[in-house]
Amino acid sequence: MVLHRHIPFLKAVLWYSLTAFGGPEGHLGMMLKTFVQKRRDISEEELVEYNSFCRLLPGASSTQMITLIGYKRGGVVLATVSLLIWMLPACILMGAFSFLFASLKTDAKTLGLFKFIEPMVLGFLLYAAIKYLRISVKSPITKFIMVGSVLVSYIFFKSPWVFPGLIVLGGILTNFSEKRIPDVDKANRKPVKWRNIWLFAIIFILAGVLSETARKQNWQNRKAYNLFENFYRFGSIVFGGGDVLLPMMVDQYVVRPSIPRQIETNSSAIQIDRNEMLTGVGIVRAIPGPVFSVGTYVGGLALHKEGKWMHLMGCLIGTVALFLPSALLVLFFFPVWQYLKKYVVVYRAIEGINAVVVGLMWAAFFFLFQSIFSGEWTYISYTGLAVIAATVIVLWYTKIPAPFIVIASLALGYFL
Repeated sequence: MVLHRHIPFLKAVLWYSLTAFGGPEGHLGMMLKTFVQKRRDISEEELVEYNSFCRLLPGASSTQMITLIGYKRGGVVLATVSLLIWMLPACILMGAFSFLFASLKTDAKTLGLFKFIEPMVLGFLLYAAIKYLRISVKSPITKFIMVGSVLVSYIFFKSPWVFPGLIVLGGILTNFSEKRIPDVDKANRKPVKWRNIWLFAIIFILAGVLSETARKQNWQNRKAYNLFENFYRFGSIVFGGGDVLLPMMVDQYVVRPSIPRQIETNSSAIQIDRNEMLTGVGIVRAIPGPVFSVGTYVGGLALHKEGKWMHLMGCLIGTVALFLPSALLVLFFFPVWQYLKKYVVVYRAIEGINAVVVGLMWAAFFFLFQSIFSGEWTYISYTGLAVIAATVIVLWYTKIPAPFIVIASLALGYFL
């Protein structure tokens, strides 16, 4: 593959990485505007499918979707380059913050610049939810699944297992409904090749063995081995994205090391100051790019007492170990998914899965709307509502690129 043929696409990925605020919910609307409607790299149906597929996997869903878009355009090489371009700006920024956190306090003036970013993200999310509602929810059973998904996921929004659980249930329900989708590709079914997943499993097992051995034998720089195992495990089991990852990191590096029993059994465990950790959690919400870039920040802090070079090594370990499972899982399982779609049971299940994803999007909108506008109503709150409405209108009726909407929201926050 010749990369220079894909330079316009890679430029779009870079521009997107510098302007994509709001985590997976906000990213989805910007993907729809940038890669579907403006560039037409994929269709709306493909983006819906990618979103549904990535929801079934642990890891960073926005990162996995960008990887799949690159994979569709140019195979594994372009997928890898797209992944790096997407994650590096945010990871470099969070790595720099890990060195400078003491002098970078999030004061009121700094936070004011971003006061309308969350309403803007809600506008993107609402726009995508409306679009996908029209695409994926057409029959009575899918309407039932969507409404049920909205209610259940809204109530249990912070539970990491509600997303994969609903997706599996939705896929089952559409197989008991009327058989609207015919059998396809009966003659061209191929055996599923599972051997690729061994790389993911080998790294997982090897990381665990080395980490435990380093702990028991008290290796020099053993914290680096422990850090890689921790982050690779996080990236392998986290369903629900950054909202689940962040509390998991706080529990691992702030809460557990302060427990008396933990201090007795593992006195040299990695420990991070609570304020330093929460500072990084706040900063990652205020910058564009993947929420998983917080791993670069936390990895640096985990090893910063070992010296500057180990601090830098912690940033690298935190980045690689956290993002690697997401990339391996999506690139290895997506071809498997393409084979499985040829089986009628899976093909019919996709209809229910897509309906669940639409329900999750609406639940995310209502949940985030409540969290943003639950306090006292002021002129800022009413302006935020106007930002939501204006974002949807601009996306729906104009061809203004998504980054300019972000810039306008930042400008509005600065002047108001």
